[in-house]
Amino acid sequence: MVKLSNEMVEDFAKMRIFPFSTASKSGEPNVIPIGFCKLQEDRETIWIADNYFHKTRQNLEENPRGAIYVWGPEIKGCYQIKGDFEIKTEGEDYEKMYKAVKSMGDRFPAKALAVMKITEVYECRSGEGAGKQLL
Repeated sequence: MVKLSNEMVEDFAKMRIFPFSTASKSGEPNVIPIGFCKLQEDRETIWIADNYFHKTRQNLEENPRGAIYVWGPEIKGCYQIKGDFEIKTEGEDYEKMYKAVKSMGDRFPAKALAVMKITEVYECRSGEGAGKQLL
């Protein structure tokens, strides 16, 4: 697992909606917008709430890999963060996420917690360094 740098942590905190991509076992891609995407204190774990996953949940069960993208007008860098996933529907981490999601409103079902362990980070800015592995 890899830990995000200080600059990456700052940029992550500025994001509001994260593009979240997965792929089926056969390679069929899927991308969705995610609002509850929280970097944990260890800097190598990201929690994503499954409120309305359908294809995404199926993809993670078949192929537990995914990526998020960090970029925006107020963000210094541009990062693609890839990782391995585990789905939790019970336990201490799930309960903590459930309470946090429900505090934002009852309209969110918080069906499961997708736990991402960051495995690699890539540069997304255009130019000579585009696609370079940063971590």
